[in-house]
Amino acid sequence: MAIPEVVLSSTSPATGARAIPVLGMGTGLDRSALEQRPATKHAILRAIELGYRHFDTAAIYQSEDVLGEAIAEALQAGLIHSRAELFITSKIWCADAHRDLVVPAIRESLRNLKLDYLDLYLIHWPMRLKTGESYPPIESHHILPFDLKSVWEGMEECHRLGLAKHIGVSNFTTWKLAELLRYAKVPPAAVQVVEMNPTWQQKKLREFCKEKGVHVIAYSPLGGQDMFMGKNLVMESQVLKDIAKAKGKTVAQVSLRWVYEQGASMIVKTLNKERIEENMKIFDWELSDEDKHKISQLPQFKRNTVRSMLSPEAASKLPDEDEVVEE
Repeated sequence: MAIPEVVLSSTSPATGARAIPVLGMGTGLDRSALEQRPATKHAILRAIELGYRHFDTAAIYQSEDVLGEAIAEALQAGLIHSRAELFITSKIWCADAHRDLVVPAIRESLRNLKLDYLDLYLIHWPMRLKTGESYPPIESHHILPFDLKSVWEGMEECHRLGLAKHIGVSNFTTWKLAELLRYAKVPPAAVQVVEMNPTWQQKKLREFCKEKGVHVIAYSPLGGQDMFMGKNLVMESQVLKDIAKAKGKTVAQVSLRWVYEQGASMIVKTLNKERIEENMKIFDWELSDEDKHKISQLPQFKRNTVRSMLSPEAASKLPDEDEVVEE
């Protein structure tokens, strides 16, 4: 079954609106596991062969070149006929969140990917770091005041130059997104949230985005491992296990189906060939009203915050207004 698509909003007749496949594959690499690069490329090729067309990367992920190699091989092998069949997202890292570095940053990403344009380019976090400072944990003396307006002007320039068909943001709270919408000449087409799943449902943000015409892309739709509690609240949820058992599905499929039924796209990362295929099998069945009610009652727990990127010393100095918890 083909992966459904959603047409993103567009303010530019020149570039037009692109359709984003609602299921995408994440390609982030752990710095301590760079030996996964060959396996990541093989997984991307397998995903393309199965019908995936949406791939997510970022400057900080160290996977742009791997994804670019996989795209080139897919074209050469005839798995796709043109680059236009794919929807490619990348993100600008905080160290390049300076007005004059935005266009050079997207050009560097495009060189890594060996592409002429991105379908979606995102501000990775609403944070600015000193130039050259990259990997977490981030120390407080590396953090600079974040000028969202000037950085967004750089993003708009990427759009005008045709380097990005759409531009958007990642890990923005509702109030930060509202601030951007007040002065954006090209409004964000999408917001990618670092965490959206049945145990952190992002209802307030989803409702705000629906009202403003901003598409939501869910990262961590399967929960991920919690660093404090030592468990995955999605995969270990008894409610989700019971629903999955009754439907003959996996907990992962139930979680992904829930995200899809909220009108969001989702990014799932796995190198397991069976799971890559399993994750596609969510579009020919539905959750019942009873299922949806049970999921709506699940306790909510936010696992990922901006503090998780900071050193303990820097986290202690983070203003409360930069760490808004929204349900």
